[in-house]
Amino acid sequence: MKAGAVDYLVLTDEASLRARLAEAMAECQGAARPATGDETAGARLARLTQREREVLVGLVEGGTNKSIGKKLGISPRTVELHRAQVMNRLDASSLTELLQVALAAGISPSAVKSRPRA
Repeated sequence: MKAGAVDYLVLTDEASLRARLAEAMAECQGAARPATGDETAGARLARLTQREREVLVGLVEGGTNKSIGKKLGISPRTVELHRAQVMNRLDASSLTELLQVALAAGISPSAVKSRPRA
């Protein structure tokens, strides 16, 4: 907490985890910082493929590898591979850092849910 953490999550059931994640991200939304260096979060997201963006959105929504895979019609293992590639391309060393980049780029649970479906 002293290093800047706003909250922490205790793993219980998936529904409460999603609710806590959404609350924590909402608290952090104003505090999210853009990427270090010259590159903005939006420019970093431009490196991703469409499928990688879909996996990232699933992570922002609080989905598990299994639930994201089911939604996208791919295996949980494939989601793991895409997630690893997303973290690599965005230079994120943790899920927290990955979510900070997503928030800085304007991807948040509320933005994802309010986006019209095509």
